Amino acid sequence: MLDNRAKLKEASRIVVKVGTSTLTYSSGRLNLKQMEKLVRQLADLYNAGKEVILVTSGAVGAGVGRLGLKARPRTIPERQAVAAVGQGLLMQVYTKLFSEYGINTAQILLTREDMSNRRRYLNARNTLLMLVDEYRVLPVINENDTVATEELQLRFGDNDTLAALVAGLVGADLLILLSDIEGLFTGDPHKDDQATLIPEVKEISPSIWAVAGEAGTERGTGGMITKLEAARIATRSGIMMVLASGEEPNSITRIMEGEPLGTVFLPNQEALVQREQWIAFAGQPHGAVVIDPGAVAALLQGKKSLLPSGVSAVQGEFGVGDIIRVLDQAGKEIARGLSNFSSEEINKIKGVNTARLPEVLGYKTYEEVIHRNNLVCRE
Repeated sequence: MLDNRAKLKEASRIVVKVGTSTLTYSSGRLNLKQMEKLVRQLADLYNAGKEVILVTSGAVGAGVGRLGLKARPRTIPERQAVAAVGQGLLMQVYTKLFSEYGINTAQILLTREDMSNRRRYLNARNTLLMLVDEYRVLPVINENDTVATEELQLRFGDNDTLAALVAGLVGADLLILLSDIEGLFTGDPHKDDQATLIPEVKEISPSIWAVAGEAGTERGTGGMITKLEAARIATRSGIMMVLASGEEPNSITRIMEGEPLGTVFLPNQEALVQREQWIAFAGQPHGAVVIDPGAVAALLQGKKSLLPSGVSAVQGEFGVGDIIRVLDQAGKEIARGLSNFSSEEINKIKGVNTARLPEVLGYKTYEEVIHRNNLVCRE
């Protein structure tokens, strides 16, 4: 474990996510003293030659404080309006604080659509890499709450997921999630006095998912489930992640020095490449196919493509090239991939042998529903 912690010092490109509860008081107003401490630590990393990207929450919280609201808004129009007020205030504070250390910042507001659309995904990547590589600018990223709508599935839902996607997008070495919890525990520490901190997670197994609680705060949106999902995205992308408390003094500095603070999640040995990351995590699926047990084994153990003969049902409507979910007979998602056929076509060819496809469809086309090169298994 000590060796793994020591590796943190070697990270050169670092994404740091800080939650609302760390940045604001219980009243919702920005905690300027806490923000100043955060910026000082990030500035030290930057001036030591590290490439730093900050993913920040707090826009809605800042807006709540500025408008003098007694509670966090619940409806989408209310949240969007309050975020519009708070986002400018939040960025104003960051710009001022970082400028005191001679660091230029850039505001980046992202929606789920920016990640799910392949072209916009690559444009976001190019912009971020230009900022950190060429101009030595520190990007400050937040979800664009003023336009994202949950009904259209354009929200990340929390900045834990956004931070993990950004880390994969830029090829980061390390993701640090700072929250109001000290790390991953064996149980909910608020309810279980016997719960102990898990210092290191080598694999996000079913037993690890089982210990995740629903803990969150009124000022934030993320609980332990979202943090584990962020860890899954990061570690499968080959990125080490540390979950720690943002209220701990000098937490970032101490993490980078290898101090056993919080929980460290070790990256998978076989990391997904950039395109696979987009298919697995960033792109939004438009439908699903249900496959038989033989096809499940062919995908998971045989590392094969998905053929029409293994498909037993189709869910939703989608077109050629759309991302679709691959489900087993129990409805569990086992993979995602780019479909070579529309949902209408798959309904015609499901269960059909590959040799009969031209006969059934009336024209010659692909042999696979999803080619292996365009398919990513969940685990």
